[in-house]
This record gives sequence, C-alpha cells and structure tokens, in this order.
Amino acid sequence: MHPMVVQRADLLRQVRRFFDDRGYFEVQPPCMGRDCVVDAYLDPIRVQTSELGLATDDVPRHFFLQTSPESAMKRMLAGGAPSIYSIGPVFRSGEVGRHHNVEFAMLEWYQRDGDAESQIGLLKDLAKVILRRTATSVISYREAFRQSLGVDPIEGDLKRLRSLVQQREPDLAQDLADDRDGLLDVLFSDRVIPQLTKESSWIVRDYPLTQAALARRSARDPDCAERFEWFIDGIELANGYDELLDANELLHRYESNNRKREAAGRSTLETDTTLLAAMRSGLPQCAGVALGFDRLLMLRMGVEQIDDVIPLPIDRA
Repeated sequence: MHPMVVQRADLLRQVRRFFDDRGYFEVQPPCMGRDCVVDAYLDPIRVQTSELGLATDDVPRHFFLQTSPESAMKRMLAGGAPSIYSIGPVFRSGEVGRHHNVEFAMLEWYQRDGDAESQIGLLKDLAKVILRRTATSVISYREAFRQSLGVDPIEGDLKRLRSLVQQREPDLAQDLADDRDGLLDVLFSDRVIPQLTKESSWIVRDYPLTQAALARRSARDPDCAERFEWFIDGIELANGYDELLDANELLHRYESNNRKREAAGRSTLETDTTLLAAMRSGLPQCAGVALGFDRLLMLRMGVEQIDDVIPLPIDRA
C-alpha cells in the first residue's frame, strides 16, 4: 500500500483520539447548503437546485458546496451541542497551487464556553502530540510587524506601509494605494511570516479589527480582534476565533465583505440567514479553529506539495 495512504489514515486516527480524549464529539456537517459564510476573498462553488431534484418555490435556485463547516457547526452549538469537531471535505473555487486544492480536508472544532486562550493552549498541545513540536511561540500581530519590519501595522503611517510594499512589488503598491489591509496582507504573507516562522512554530494573535472575520472585538485592545493563526515553517495551518456572538455585527460584516467583493469584481453572496437565525436564537460563548488537515499531513511527512498528500488531487479527480 502507498505510504501516504497509510500515514493519512494514521493521522486521522491520531487526530480523532486527540479530540475524543479532550471531551469533543465528532459531528458530520453537510458539505452542501443553501447558505454559505460571506467572505470577502473566498469563492464558493454553486450547485444548481434543478440538478438536485429540488427545483420548487420552497428552495433557492442554487446551493453551495461549503467553503467551511462553520455555519453548520455553529447552528449545532446554538441547538445545544457540546464541544464538537469535524473532519471532512470543503470546497473553494479557483484554489489550486502548491498548498491549495479546490477540494481539501478541513479539521474544524468548537469549544463550548471556550475562549482564545484555551484554544491557543490546545493548538500548542496539538503541535506536541501530532507534530512533536515541543515549542510553539505566541506573538501579537502588531509585535510581529514591529520585529520584522519596524512598523506598527495598526497605527503606523500608511505611506510607510506603501513604501515597504514598493520595495519589492511597485505595481502592487500602486494598485493597493490607500488600502491598508491590502498592504498589510502583502507584507504579512511575503515578509513577516517567512521571516518569523522559518523552521519554527508560531501562533500570531490579536489581528486588526478590520481583519476580524467572525472573531469578536478584543476586550484588551479595541483596535484588535480575538483572532489567531498558527504557522509552521512559513505555512499557515490554522485560523481561530473567540467567536462573534452579535448577530447584528455579523450582518454588518457580511455587508462590508460584499462591498469588498463588489469592488474587487467578485459576485456578491447572499446573506447566511441560517447562521444569523442561530445567533439570534442564542449562540453560546465558544471558540473555534479551522485547520487544513492536508497541510498538517504535509508537515508530518516532510513534503512540499499538497498533491503529495491527497490521493486524487483536482487534476486527477
């Protein structure tokens, strides 16, 4: 049998044991739904309702292959589920590359009554148990920029950020112009993360509030969100939040994301009404993390391409 298939199965067993031992329950959220999380940069794949035999007045014209099980799992939590995890396929249109495949395996979990601190601790444990990484450092987004580039990403001068991008990508600096988050994204991925996380394990926390996604505002710093990401050897492995609970704020962020999509020439997405309804009914305090299972296996096996850990990647599916 191919060694990758054996190692993939072994990692699945170890991950399940890790969460089972910590009191999480495995769930199987649907891969397809009538709504999807409205993200400014992720494009879901639509499936025409007529292809499903559901073309009636009671269902939408299309369903979505889910970019994440987030919406479904939060609805489960709102319905009374305990701490839960899932391992299954998700889909993102146009994502093909060294670390990307249109369909990939997502490990996602939510700790009921958890917070960012508890989940950062759990990620450190996961690094030790699964990857044998004895040390995982934690740094704020702000401090990561200060150490790597000598600039404050939140309060620093916009011209300074543009100048830093200009040094390596002048055309991109001109295109982004006054887009602070766009400039920060370029600097973070191209310079901060490669320098900070080379041959080491780091969790970056306290992202700017403008990059909160579905994380709540930080009580410690109102300019930041309770969002954190895990990087090893320059590869982003996981993205986590102390979850937003305010349905009105969620709607505001969805509207903001759709404006960003429209400005970038992307089609807008319908509001995820099912998640909004769940939040209005009472989403409990929780913290969640989404982790790329295939990337975790890449690091464990020491390979460079995601195609090396997926039995049938998209070009051979």
